[in-house]
Amino acid sequence: MMLDYIVVGLGLAGTAFCETLRKHNKRFVVFNDSSQGASMVAGGLSNPVILKRFTLAWQASTLIPVANSFYHELEHTLGKKLISSLPVYRRFASVAEQNLWFEAADKQELKNYLSPTLVRNSNKGLIAPYDFGNVLHASRLDTALTLKSYITLLEREGLLVSDSFDHAHLEQNSSHVTYGSMTAKQIVFTEGFGLQQNPFFNYLPMQGSKGEYLIIKCLKLKEKNAIKSSVFVIPLGNDLYKIGANYDRDTSNNLPTDNTKIELIRKLNALLDCPYEVVGHQAGIRPTVKDRKPLVGQHPEYDRLFVLNGFGSHGIMIGPWAADQLFSSIEKGNDLNLEIDIKRYISDYSKA
Repeated sequence: MMLDYIVVGLGLAGTAFCETLRKHNKRFVVFNDSSQGASMVAGGLSNPVILKRFTLAWQASTLIPVANSFYHELEHTLGKKLISSLPVYRRFASVAEQNLWFEAADKQELKNYLSPTLVRNSNKGLIAPYDFGNVLHASRLDTALTLKSYITLLEREGLLVSDSFDHAHLEQNSSHVTYGSMTAKQIVFTEGFGLQQNPFFNYLPMQGSKGEYLIIKCLKLKEKNAIKSSVFVIPLGNDLYKIGANYDRDTSNNLPTDNTKIELIRKLNALLDCPYEVVGHQAGIRPTVKDRKPLVGQHPEYDRLFVLNGFGSHGIMIGPWAADQLFSSIEKGNDLNLEIDIKRYISDYSKA
């Protein structure tokens, strides 16, 4: 039987694209060897505002409604609670920061996302003498539960190949691609940072950014909102919190490091005024791009090869929309958004 698609990789990008294929009754299989763990360990926040500079995240107003609809439909499909509203409280370090927040909240593009009302600190476990600003329309996706549940669904439907993909064994001609006994009309690579090892798309400027998180148990904090200071504090329930993350350009491996643990603890101690215990330490490499835009589109030479990648730290927001963009481009001939189309790097391919 001729497949419509082979998909390689099952993080947030692969999940969004595979579910788009399922909804359109396309025949596909997906390869997943769990070698890239960034999506599995991600903090899961879908945050419309860059809180360091008080600016709107790229395409946030377009991406958030699409993402929310996608994940709520996926909840129904999987029978699991995956996404929930989660206010983000931005801790102010000074009166000057408060004033910058109020200025930003008065801008037209940010009015729907930054509350103009100061949130007083009522949590004795938090050190916040200048209080908080409240980010609206933020949410948290349980990425680990989402990916594990989706893997179970694909296994049950016979659509998952739990193995590494060997690019050297891919054969292609004008009408299809072949991999072992599989034949498909198209192949889509959603490999995350693994794209650097992809001989067809490694000309693209994937930089990568390693992020590490701590998991702490803190019985006295009792905080239900996400707190953003020099680190994020994300409530997980049962007195557990995810703390992070850093942005490290050393992408030689995706293992946790003692130096980053020490740095995260130092920043956390400036925020918490209650005892806690570190019970976990995770790391993953985000697929970041030099212009901070996704990598989506068709290979410049091989018409049956496509890529969906480069979501950085905003994969939860970007994934569903970008997956639909690529699907509509392949199936309907619609033009890709120019900001995400890999044609912008065609000169890099000619140099490769």
